[in-house]
Amino acid sequence: MRAVLDAVLPQRCCVCGLEQGGAPVCPECAVDLPHVRNARCRVCAQPLPAGGVCGQCLKRPPAFDASQALFDYRFPLDGLVQALKYRQRFSLAGFFAEEMMAAMFPRELDLILPMPLHPARLAERGFNQAVEIARPLARLAGLPLVLRGVARVRATPKLEGLSRQERRAALRGAFVCRSDVNGMRVAVVDDVMTSGASLDELARCLKRSGAAWVENLVVARTPPPG
Repeated sequence: MRAVLDAVLPQRCCVCGLEQGGAPVCPECAVDLPHVRNARCRVCAQPLPAGGVCGQCLKRPPAFDASQALFDYRFPLDGLVQALKYRQRFSLAGFFAEEMMAAMFPRELDLILPMPLHPARLAERGFNQAVEIARPLARLAGLPLVLRGVARVRATPKLEGLSRQERRAALRGAFVCRSDVNGMRVAVVDDVMTSGASLDELARCLKRSGAAWVENLVVARTPPPG
């Protein structure tokens, strides 16, 4: 399929702008993207020179068990995420899924679940970027994709600038799980992990429903402040 697309649907690389075939990012630019290469906390995916679990996660463990990030959220990767989310460059979802598959699998998981959007936000945007990434990833990994198992039932305000306690309060009860996840190892797919508050609340919802393990698979991780 990629060869057919290269032949009949040439497009410009989303990074350098040069016409280069059917892929949304040319091979040269793909190599130069800010891949996660240094040691990370295995729970929150923030840089941690010695690896293992960071002090913050030891002191206040989140509801999720692990996190894997493909890139750091910085130039030019931030522009690619925004191109998918705000300019409907859906080919980037497939690119991200292929990169995640190569870097993060095989893993012992039972199903893939994209971070849900509130219906109002979904109606405004017209699609859920997490679903667009999770769909090809599930196909590549050979795992079930659960699209309606968890719903976001509360619209939440922007979390930027809020304290940890304020973020938790704003997100409390935001998700409802309607799927049988009892004893299952669940991968939650999202585009960007910033504070991790939404992922934490979703993991809490899944754990209350019996999930044995919740792991975040994200395209990008926002670097820590400072």
